[in-house]
Amino acid sequence: MEISPRESEVLELVGAHLTNAEIAARLCISVRTVESHVSSLLRKLEAPDRRALARRAPEPVGARLVSAGLEDTGLEGTGPSRPASVLPAPLTSFIGRVHERAELIELVTACRQVTAVGPGGVGKTRLASAVAAEAAGAYSDGVWFVDLVPVTDAGMIATAVAGALGLGEQPGRDMTASVVAALADRHALLLLDNCEQVVDGVALFLEGLLAACPRVTVLATSRTRLMVPFERVYPVPPLSLDGESDAVALFMERAAAAGRPLGPSPRDQIAAICERLDGMALAIELAAARCPTLGLDGITAALSHPLRMLTGGSRADERHRSVRAALDWSHALLEPDDRALLRRVSVFVAPFTAAAAAEVADGQEGIVADGLARLAEQSLLAVTASPGGTEYRALETIRQYGTERLDEAGELADARSRHLRWCLARAADLAVTGQDWRARFDLVADDLRAALAWAADRPEQRADAYELARHLAELTFTRNLTGESQRRYEQAAALATDPAASMLRQAAAVAGCRTIGDDMYRLRRAAADAARAAGDTAGAAADLASAATIAFRFSTMFVRLPSHAEALALLTEARESAGDDPAARAAVALAEAAVLTDAFGAAQGPPGNAVPETIARAEHAVELARRTGDPLAESAALDALTGAQSWAGDTFATAATARRRITLLSSLPISPAGTHELIDALAIATEAALGAGDVPAARRWARQLADHSSLAEVGHRATCRLLMVDALAGDVDEVLTGSVRFLDAWRRAGSPSRTLLRPAVAAVAMIHGLRDDGDAQREWLDVLDALDTPPEHTYGYGAVFDAILLLHRGQAAEALERTAPEPRQVWKWVTWIWHHWYVALRTEAAVLAGSPDARDRVAEARTVVAGNPVAEALVERAQALLDHDQERLLATVDAFDTAGCRYQSARTLLLAGAPRGATAPVRPRPLPLVL
Repeated sequence: MEISPRESEVLELVGAHLTNAEIAARLCISVRTVESHVSSLLRKLEAPDRRALARRAPEPVGARLVSAGLEDTGLEGTGPSRPASVLPAPLTSFIGRVHERAELIELVTACRQVTAVGPGGVGKTRLASAVAAEAAGAYSDGVWFVDLVPVTDAGMIATAVAGALGLGEQPGRDMTASVVAALADRHALLLLDNCEQVVDGVALFLEGLLAACPRVTVLATSRTRLMVPFERVYPVPPLSLDGESDAVALFMERAAAAGRPLGPSPRDQIAAICERLDGMALAIELAAARCPTLGLDGITAALSHPLRMLTGGSRADERHRSVRAALDWSHALLEPDDRALLRRVSVFVAPFTAAAAAEVADGQEGIVADGLARLAEQSLLAVTASPGGTEYRALETIRQYGTERLDEAGELADARSRHLRWCLARAADLAVTGQDWRARFDLVADDLRAALAWAADRPEQRADAYELARHLAELTFTRNLTGESQRRYEQAAALATDPAASMLRQAAAVAGCRTIGDDMYRLRRAAADAARAAGDTAGAAADLASAATIAFRFSTMFVRLPSHAEALALLTEARESAGDDPAARAAVALAEAAVLTDAFGAAQGPPGNAVPETIARAEHAVELARRTGDPLAESAALDALTGAQSWAGDTFATAATARRRITLLSSLPISPAGTHELIDALAIATEAALGAGDVPAARRWARQLADHSSLAEVGHRATCRLLMVDALAGDVDEVLTGSVRFLDAWRRAGSPSRTLLRPAVAAVAMIHGLRDDGDAQREWLDVLDALDTPPEHTYGYGAVFDAILLLHRGQAAEALERTAPEPRQVWKWVTWIWHHWYVALRTEAAVLAGSPDARDRVAEARTVVAGNPVAEALVERAQALLDHDQERLLATVDAFDTAGCRYQSARTLLLAGAPRGATAPVRPRPLPLVL
């Protein structure tokens, strides 16, 4: 089937390991549209899952992108897949099971959760995959395959599902919540393969998923049932041995693939072999792979002895033991070196290369490569060709068998240790990012996690486990897996032999990036306890002071907000133990600015600020932080000063301080604390620049914020400032494009009622009002109603956007009424970024409404807005209208163009065309130029 140009674009970005939200942002389309394209690509390219789909992506121009995808691990069999540029063929054909497929499809159609249960090697994965493919057309939102083989930690189940769905982590939500939200209204089939090693975690995950996602059906494969409500268990039988035997057909197919085609005459002999193997698919494939070298007589003789020993136990146990016997037999036929290689590579949980196997198996790469090829020929390893080179992997049953053999040989600890060292080396290599960094990380991430899970429980490996946990915390943060990053930092703190405070501080910073204030606060207090236990009194003081600051600075991020009294107690304790340490004293000074004078405008702060004291404390905090030489500490103090200056109504000082933060942070390397500070600084700098009338700077920082990788999954937060800037500038096309991403992301996030989103929503509603699109305007006003309604909506941005629309419609008297309160009456909500806009628009409304004090208002406004190019032009236009000075009026067109406000420039031209002496403009028609 033909792939459309848009699908090609999506495919290339899937190959770059971008999430659906990142692809949507890159292509300016909705996430739902991306999901549709990915689902279509999976069908057209016959890829079983997203990782396999990434292998089909074209190589990016000018770069060699290393694929991180797993091969089709659900399909038992061998043989290389085709190159990425060619449509893939299944690794092996699916044989028979007509009756089983019909039964399982019927169950999946009737029941919301079906578990295909059976021993290893019976063919559960292959049957479930065939059923999912056959049933795909019945699910409008697709079928999604999730391989749980590499998952060794129940906490990573949701991450594995999210990876299959193309989801990233949304700040403020754990991955389970993100998956549930993404599937809440979807009609989809989720195939969870190999659940047995994390069965309890899968059961817990599915209970929440099925309750919240009424149109999602789950088909799972497992050696044991999941024990979840509404589960329907389907025991997977062996391949049929009677009549037109599926078992015989499978043997003959695989023998032919191995180079020994068989005619119809030996069917009875083949049937006898298959009966000895109890119809177990994996055992039959292993035997068929030996057909070219042993022949049917040799296979019959080789199988006879061990299988006679299988007596007693249930039939299911016998079937499982028949696979074990076939593995024993196949293993016994290997050369000693190949046996050693098979058991040693069993420590890998993800696909591996010959070079990786050589390191872990302690051999020469060329010799190891030859051995891997021989193991693949015997169906003991699956081999795939990828853009990054040839990769190998053992089916889970064979991998477990190899691990058992390692243990029997007394080599398990040694092999695991070498694997751990290999993982540490790969983690260190990944510290240097590059164009293909995501792909390289995804390639080894599951092995890093598995190695850490093994080492963390062994005292003799504690130091290496700590190093790997620290590396993994850093890497997952860079990969935007912030929930895992926080857990890994906390794990590193628990493993640390040195003081754990530094890891807990990093964990707190990651929690900040996730917008989880409660965790930030908890972890900073835990860091204080760790520092105190290590004898670092000054460090403990800084942590306590930081916890107090967090309670006020990030008060909107809390579920349980610490009280003013609780924060004050932390500040008091910090003061007592800070001593003369510069960092501790700086942290205490910042906490004083936050807790005592509410520089950040916290929820639990006083309703009014003592402005002079607030500025004095903030400036003192900045000076002490500057002396420490720590740019992050200085940035936090500058944030306090920005707030204090804004409350004082000093618009230009506010903008200058915000710019200072950006300069301070722009050259810092990526880190949790640096990222958290930068995101906050970009938001504040955007707003402060907009307040000062510096539209180009505001747009530049808002664009940087919208494009920041850490906000890719929360497009509503990423774009909210940019929408404000573009709306006030009159860049309608940009607003319409950005609003698609905003609304899509907001709904995917569960329509959160966040105050910070309101200005953006009001801005988009205004733009639709200017375009006379009443339906779209009402839709956005409904969104606005769904959000919190704080005072700043009434007297800040709400008044500004309403006044612009009312003036556009020629309703000057209404605009004047909307801005009736004096700025000093509502100072805290107007003096932030809206002060100059409020004053200038209020002045224009007074002039156009014929207010008797209009001239006095113009004169007063000139003094207030001096230095703000946009507000100055608004006031100058009001003066020209008051004086009926056409030449002066038209001169403001250039002023608005220079300032970057296209709408106001076009509005001036409309005002200039109004009848001379009119107190209000003629109602304008939509201008194609702007609206």
